[in-house]
Amino acid sequence: MSGLQGVGLLLLWGSACLLLPGLARGALVISGGHEALQETRGAAISLQKRSTREATVEVHSVKVDCTVTSRFAHTVTTSKALNKANFSQEIFFEMELPKTAFIVNFSMEIDGEVYVGEVKEKEKAKKQYEQAVSSGQTAGLVKASGRKMEKFSVSVNIAAESNVTFILTYEELLQRKLGQYEILTRLKPKQPVHEFQIVTNIYEPQGLSFVDAHATFLSNELLPLVEKTVTDNKAHISFSPTMEQQRECPACDGTLIDGDFVIKYDVKRAKSFGDVQIVNGYFVHFFAPPDLPRVPKNVVFVIDRSGSMWGMKIQQTREALLAILEDLDEEDHFALIQFDDQIQPWRESLTKATKENVAEGMAYVRNIMDHGGTNINGAVLRGVEMLVKDRQEKKLPERSVDMIILLTDGMPNTGETHLPTIQTNVHSAIGGNMSMFCLGFGNDVDYSFLDVMSKQNKGVARRIFEGSDAAVQLQGFYQEVASPLLSEVDLRYPDNAVDSLTTNHYTQLYNGSEIVVAGRLMDNNLDNFIVEVFGQGFEEDFKVQAQASAVDWDVMYPNEEYIFGDFTERLWAYLTIQQLLEQSKTGSPDDKANATAKALQMSLEYSFVTTLTSMVVTKPETEDGPGSPLVADKLTEDQRQQSERTSHRYAPPSFAAYSPPSFAAYPASHTYLVDGDPHFLIELPDRHDALCFNIDDKPGTIFNLVRDPTQDILVNGQTIGDKKIAPGGKIHTYFGRFGIVHQTLGVRLEVSTKDITVLQDGTQVKLLWSDSASVKGPNMDLLLTKDRSLTVSLKDSVKFVILLHKVWAKHPYHQDYLGFYTLDSHLLSPSVHGLLGQFYHGIEYEVSDLRPGEVTEKPDATMYVKGQELNVTRGWQRDFRRDVKNGENVPCWFVHSNGTGLIDGDATDYVVSGLFKRV
Repeated sequence: MSGLQGVGLLLLWGSACLLLPGLARGALVISGGHEALQETRGAAISLQKRSTREATVEVHSVKVDCTVTSRFAHTVTTSKALNKANFSQEIFFEMELPKTAFIVNFSMEIDGEVYVGEVKEKEKAKKQYEQAVSSGQTAGLVKASGRKMEKFSVSVNIAAESNVTFILTYEELLQRKLGQYEILTRLKPKQPVHEFQIVTNIYEPQGLSFVDAHATFLSNELLPLVEKTVTDNKAHISFSPTMEQQRECPACDGTLIDGDFVIKYDVKRAKSFGDVQIVNGYFVHFFAPPDLPRVPKNVVFVIDRSGSMWGMKIQQTREALLAILEDLDEEDHFALIQFDDQIQPWRESLTKATKENVAEGMAYVRNIMDHGGTNINGAVLRGVEMLVKDRQEKKLPERSVDMIILLTDGMPNTGETHLPTIQTNVHSAIGGNMSMFCLGFGNDVDYSFLDVMSKQNKGVARRIFEGSDAAVQLQGFYQEVASPLLSEVDLRYPDNAVDSLTTNHYTQLYNGSEIVVAGRLMDNNLDNFIVEVFGQGFEEDFKVQAQASAVDWDVMYPNEEYIFGDFTERLWAYLTIQQLLEQSKTGSPDDKANATAKALQMSLEYSFVTTLTSMVVTKPETEDGPGSPLVADKLTEDQRQQSERTSHRYAPPSFAAYSPPSFAAYPASHTYLVDGDPHFLIELPDRHDALCFNIDDKPGTIFNLVRDPTQDILVNGQTIGDKKIAPGGKIHTYFGRFGIVHQTLGVRLEVSTKDITVLQDGTQVKLLWSDSASVKGPNMDLLLTKDRSLTVSLKDSVKFVILLHKVWAKHPYHQDYLGFYTLDSHLLSPSVHGLLGQFYHGIEYEVSDLRPGEVTEKPDATMYVKGQELNVTRGWQRDFRRDVKNGENVPCWFVHSNGTGLIDGDATDYVVSGLFKRV
């Protein structure tokens, strides 16, 4: 791929229209050949260097045009670039869009010739893609990007003195959450753009109750450039700074525009039956009546405390639960069940949320500790049994809502472990009498298992991503379901007037949310179009009936040339497809097949890129031959999760002690480790990347891993070998002993595969790996988990984790060995060094010139680091923190020859004469 020959200039990082918490952004990247790369290395990350070759490409215009018509958002992103050079160049277009949006069109216009994408059945598109790959052509894909986004990318070779215009269109139904809709535009252009414009038009016939627009980057000079015009039912917001207004200073190439542009709004809700829009033979009904009293809830929190929840996850779970309990209404009832291989309820029945009971529950939560296996089946059934029993004994309010909230981070491994059996057991026990919400913490959970189990029981599943804000995610989900207003909501329409209805029965309506139903009119006679809504409220049943009527859009919005006139039909199609895709996950095999077939047929009919379809764009011919296809897919949640496991891990888990998030930016967690044979791994989550290298030497060699002369900290490791060499094999080495010294604090540890010796202030203690222990001292804390791990926390400083890998004692070749992980490395001084320590404060590098390697799935590339060019290979190393037995593959750029060129000096420079000796 010619675009991979160089890094190039990031011309635009703009965005598009969507609903929070998603966000969208687009980018144009110009890439030349290898010569250009050497001139501009680092430009794609920081853009601090610019070559004369880059200056020959000009971004002429960028426009993000979002039209929201009754919550249905239609976004068009247009970017135009000019190649002013006398040679051809590869131009990349990258766009991040929300994973809930459907791409509906993509086109490229190159010197008057238009290349338009075509939506095809995914299997057919996949064949085109595989043919392109097998013939050596480049075929781009949509990839997962972070928690809520997908990255659409395409590149095209543009001839000298030519131009290209990229146009990407996608659609989405905005969902109301916590009482508002949000449209977020992330702007990171990296340089001033000639014609830069963000335009959002909101049309809401129901009337706008408020519209707010702000941006994180707005200075006093830029603030007046945000134009906002709001009438009763229309809002126009635009931001269009000139090139000079975008500049950081008059002579600067940098731009002030770097951050989020946010629009929040809600609509008026004067009618109790909601609002009905009828346009071109289709209707949509929005239902969120005002001023309803909340219905008390009875919630059982089923909390996984198994060993895999240790560290930050269990701390964040405790923090979130404390905040949730404090938020309970006094009319609510609650229960707490923690489980591992054992099931431990706080009390045998639900408890009313009085101040005293909540305080006692919070005290219980503070003592939840991690250990043991994972018995999901038994724990959930215990929660269901508790609710059923309390209902039968009339301990709960008659008009109240029952729900179970399960939080787990792994797979069931004790009790019933067969996933379909667990789903059947839970579904049978619940019997349609309560809702179940499943929260999957991290990437080890089987999300599809939780998703199906939730949907079978009137609930939803949500992924909780590991990171500093996990507790906030948990609280945020709870807030969405914390205040039920109605249960068993039925929205009814005349049988002889409508067909093809979307879902019109909902188990719950929550405060701040909205129910949306759409359908097709059988005729245009609206005289008998009666809307009825029934539901169960707090003190009485909710019943409302009203006559629907069509709004004359020409009268309401005169002089508007275009307001997305078929929005009701496309909204209906969008909603129908989304619900069919959900139905294809549950039910009988025939029901699943029928839902899938119908969703595919409608996706093709309305040109939506869904999980069943792909958009194929055939790029123009080049000197190298016919154009190759770009295939744009939409990922399933399972595919996204798998992608994050292997290549785009959002935020690797940390063993660091958790502190509550602040409004300041929270840095991504960097982890540095050596494990296995011995494999060194430097994880760089802010770049979604990692570097790795091996050190091969004879058994018994002692290496300095970390030395900080300022803090007087030293870590050395001694290698051990196999018991003997396997026939036809080679000797493998591992770390078998570590020595850790903090001279200032008077701390010294020796860790082997047999035991741990601790010397602190002249007192010596010996611990065995067969024990579990917690040792707290004035200068150091130790947490020993039996046959698994040792966490060493030095006062006001770094934290180390040592993992024990146990091997079958009678194994003919291998023996027990240790892994070493560093956390909170930012607390060490800038002078820290060592085989691992030299990377603690970051490393600058660029990778380009991707090319086939010796193994098909492991391509080679060129890395520019520390003034050198290295040949590196895309491979993976294993991180064993969450699974000591099998580990988790972490994709990384492998540096050959004992890390030569990446590490300072040579590996032999780090060899020391003793476990506590310095270099």
